[in-house]
Amino acid sequence: MGKGRGDHGSGPPCVREDETEAGDLCTVRLSSNTVGAVLDLYQRDLGGRLPAGEVRAIAEAVFHHHLAWDRTRLIAERDATLSESELLRVYLPLKRLRSGEPLQYVLGSTSFHGLTIEVGPAVLIPRPETEELVDLIMRSGQAPARIVDVGTGSGCIALALKRHFPLAEVHGLDVSDAALEIARRNAVRSGLQVRWGRTDVLDERCMLPAGADLVVSNPPYIPRTEALSLDPHVRDHEPALALFVDDEDPLRFHRAIGRHAMEALVRGGTLWFEGHHRTVGDVPAVLRAMGYQEATLLHDLSGAPRFVRAVR
Repeated sequence: MGKGRGDHGSGPPCVREDETEAGDLCTVRLSSNTVGAVLDLYQRDLGGRLPAGEVRAIAEAVFHHHLAWDRTRLIAERDATLSESELLRVYLPLKRLRSGEPLQYVLGSTSFHGLTIEVGPAVLIPRPETEELVDLIMRSGQAPARIVDVGTGSGCIALALKRHFPLAEVHGLDVSDAALEIARRNAVRSGLQVRWGRTDVLDERCMLPAGADLVVSNPPYIPRTEALSLDPHVRDHEPALALFVDDEDPLRFHRAIGRHAMEALVRGGTLWFEGHHRTVGDVPAVLRAMGYQEATLLHDLSGAPRFVRAVR
């Protein structure tokens, strides 16, 4: 791909942003139809709000996703000519990126624990801390037969655990039908069998699958008063339903899931949580008051309090 394709004539190419929009089409004129011209355009369009290195990484990700080009090829073939089709594929994402939409949503997927996970506005983009949570579970020495992931979102935790514990029966639960549809597609993509179900843990009638050896959850935990302090690409694009909790009761979801898990877990089964670094330190005491044993606070790789492990 790349060199000598398409006949653009002697003048610079005109790229149409969106062929599906009604009315006049938005156009942009590049200095040339080369890889370098596109990379320069990324810097011009995104460099006002992002560091140059981050813009470069975004452009590399777009080229890799749409044209299978790696960084080495981008550097070596900066003067390579792109066909009109190739040009459109690497230019069109800029329209969404300029609005602040997260790169993962623009590309439609991200990587989590070696899996390619579809993401979109209905689900959170998995964070490195959540990968750390999965790592902790995998290294705990437990070999669970039945796993329940509460608030599964894209299904990333459930699928990563199913991949590591292939003999386990894994359940992924969420209150959002749109999130569960994405989780189901991710299961098909990965070839992993997970049982998906809709449930609202804030409903007292909620019942988690009984006989679980392990319950895990990354529930909403960001206080609403912190919304304005978040990066706009998070605050304005990721689902508030999965992000925020009322300031009056920041452990509302941890408490509700803890109660339901107490009924679902077998004796000796474990409950794992991710939480906010300012409030997760209160979770062990809440769980011990419910009757859990060995409720332990764990830290992430940056040294911040982040996770809780408790034993039924």
